[in-house]
Amino acid sequence: MAIRDYMTVRDIVGPLLLVRQVEGAKYGELVEVEFPDGTVGFGNVLEVSEDRVLIQSFEGTRGLDIGSTRVRFRGRGLELAVSRDMLGRVFDGLGRPIDDGPEIIPDERLDVNGNPINPYARDYPSDFIQTGISAIDGLNPLVRGQKLPIFSGAGLPHSELAAQIARQSSVLGREEEFAVVFAAMGITFEDADFFVQEFRSAASIERSVLFMNLADDPAVERISTPRVALTAAEYLAFELGMHVLVILTDMTYYCEALREVSAARKEVPGRRGYPGYLYTDLATLYERAGRIIGEKGSITQIPILSMPEDDKTHPIPDLTGYITEGQIILSRDLHRKGVYPPIDVLPSLSRLKEKGIGEGRTREDHSNLSNQLFSAYARGKEAKELAVILGEAALTEEDKLFAAFSGEFEDRFIRQGEQENRTIEDTLALGWELLKMLPRGALKRVRQEQIQKYMK
Repeated sequence: MAIRDYMTVRDIVGPLLLVRQVEGAKYGELVEVEFPDGTVGFGNVLEVSEDRVLIQSFEGTRGLDIGSTRVRFRGRGLELAVSRDMLGRVFDGLGRPIDDGPEIIPDERLDVNGNPINPYARDYPSDFIQTGISAIDGLNPLVRGQKLPIFSGAGLPHSELAAQIARQSSVLGREEEFAVVFAAMGITFEDADFFVQEFRSAASIERSVLFMNLADDPAVERISTPRVALTAAEYLAFELGMHVLVILTDMTYYCEALREVSAARKEVPGRRGYPGYLYTDLATLYERAGRIIGEKGSITQIPILSMPEDDKTHPIPDLTGYITEGQIILSRDLHRKGVYPPIDVLPSLSRLKEKGIGEGRTREDHSNLSNQLFSAYARGKEAKELAVILGEAALTEEDKLFAAFSGEFEDRFIRQGEQENRTIEDTLALGWELLKMLPRGALKRVRQEQIQKYMK
């Protein structure tokens, strides 16, 4: 379709422009907005009604005036230039290089909205991904093709955890290419610099693609950032046959950008002012993870979101939990105790963990050991709570052992260094070592032959 120019802007509200007398505009079409000083920004079509078109500007609307603003319709959607040369590079939220490197010479240009995966063509998520973090690998493993979000809170170290997972993650047992696509939304310059330096210091930048949307970038750019990142991931996975881990942080800032645009459009708000289509919008992002039958590559997704006021019932974590296959929850109590990573293993859940562990994937004792550690830790926490209410004298000798176990479990199994990369063998060995604190008769979730083999 030919490029069309218009100077018929009739209204400007926040990041939105209303243009009249437009012919042939399409939803999602890429638009260039020419500012009075000659600079050109980008936007896209949000709504079409007869000859009236509503546009959201990625660059904001400061400095625009109705009379002199030129709008140019490009006849296509927002596209990302993709090639293998993206690996090792840092881009802004719209996919433009910001690392002083050259422009990408594209093999293809892909629409950032992607193509939905036919449910019939989806392959079931399987194969263990080792993150090097015991609280995840041992109890709530990440499986290739899974969507496993991390629920955090303000001030908790989710940025450090995200960087550690990105540095350390790998697919076990196969010589296959593994890549990380990292998208940060609404973060500070210091956080962006932290992520870039973390990737570069560990040399993991060579297998990574970074997209950075800063807090002072236009909020509407945030809406495109995860879509741009997932487009890059789809190219690496399904065109180049790589196993791709996508980390999206912080989805709360993404949802707030959606709310801002929705308010500017004067839409009827849903829960807590978020648009009524928040669930559908999040699903269009999360469902771009997975495996396709007959395709070598895969996309595994870890969205990270900070829960406002640590509220799990807030719309963002609540809806995310419905769409994804579990959650990793960070604990403020563990963080206060100085435990890193402060993963609260009891409410955390990986619904697909049984598909990625066991003989031939990790080890035959993994599932039973995981269940036993979970059970023992839960009983130890209950014993500690009982001691607070009734006093330690009310505990049986076995209860005291479980209470001591829970403390050691937090201090040795959950706690590990930011640079500490534990193999799955290290994690399982540590779990068996901790179980030695308990009487063998209390270990009812592991088999006797496994006890004899691994509890030496």
